[in-house]
Amino acid sequence: MSETDTPADWWPRMSDAAANAEARRIIDDVYRPAPPPRPIPTSYRDDTEPPPIGDAAPVWQDDRRVVPAWAAGAAVASIGIGAGATGVGCGIWLVLKGFASMSVTGVACMAVLFSGIAFAALSIGAAFSRARRSVSKAVYTGPVTKNTHVTTHTKGAFARSHTHLHN
Repeated sequence: MSETDTPADWWPRMSDAAANAEARRIIDDVYRPAPPPRPIPTSYRDDTEPPPIGDAAPVWQDDRRVVPAWAAGAAVASIGIGAGATGVGCGIWLVLKGFASMSVTGVACMAVLFSGIAFAALSIGAAFSRARRSVSKAVYTGPVTKNTHVTTHTKGAFARSHTHLHN
């Protein structure tokens, strides 16, 4: 194609009947109803039997987690700090409210302030005490052997059996 050619010079020529048939085919393809989409599966169940040798069926395992001592201590400390911060915030509010109106209510607010500070100090101290107490200091590096001996005594026709466990 040269620069002087027009699209009519290089475009293939069609008769009017062929152009109408091609246009009708394109329009029919565009507006033809599509088949409904298949539903997308949301689950799958494999009913095949597991092989006699190899992977076994899953076995239920109970959830028995052990919380480490530092995590329990952190939880107790965070509860104590949260309660203490709430007490201090309420105490500040009460002091300001008490200073605004010095009356019997104001004096009561001052008493509540000191009670809140004492509660916060006690809760933080108790939290740290419990956190420190839960840590074990014992470290065993050698083998541990446990010897258990069971003795059972039964005497007489109507007597009860007595079992003694000796460690």
